[in-house]
Formats: sequence, structure tokens, C-alpha cells
Amino acid sequence: MDHWHYLFALLCCLALTAPLEFFGAGVYRRPRLLLGALWPAAALFLIWDLVAIAADVWGFNDRYTLGVRLPGAMPLEELLFFAVVPICGLLTFVAVETLLGVRRRLDSAENAAGR
Repeated sequence: MDHWHYLFALLCCLALTAPLEFFGAGVYRRPRLLLGALWPAAALFLIWDLVAIAADVWGFNDRYTLGVRLPGAMPLEELLFFAVVPICGLLTFVAVETLLGVRRRLDSAENAAGR
């Protein structure tokens, strides 16, 4: 069961932020924008991670990963991390931005009404 810990943590992140898709314009509904936002940071951190693994700066405990290793000895879960975490961040950002916009409109309407 320990081998599933990293993947389980990623799945929990996605599950907890999935409802945020229904606030505002969404993230999953705009795949081109999503990919445009993800790939630059993912590419940079993927290279950084591969360099750190090769230099033995850090590694991954096989006890907590599925054991699927990509080129450069990177666990599959680590690659997924570079997609999952930014997606969760974008979902949160879009939801907060939407709620703040609603709040601003409500405040403007109250001010216009003379309250």
C-alpha cells in the first residue's frame, strides 16, 4: 500500500480542487490556455529535477512510488506532479478571482444604491 502514497496525494489534490472548475470560466474547459500555462514551468522544473537527480542532490524513496521510472531515474509520479500541482493552483486562482469579482460587483451595486 505504501507504493501508492505519492500518487494518492496527487489524486487527493485533484479531487479537492475539482469542484473549483465550476467557478468562473474554468480551467479544464480551456485546454489550450491550460497547456500554454503549464508547459513553460513544467519544462523548467522537469529539467531542474533531472539535473538534481543526476547530481544526487535528491532522490525518491521507492517505498512510496509505484516503481515506474522515466529516463533520468525520475518516478512517474514526479512527472505527474508537474501537471497536477499547477492545475490545482490554476483552479484555485480562477475560483478566487471569480469570487473577488462577484464581491466587487456587489460592492459597486451597494455604493451606487447609496448605501
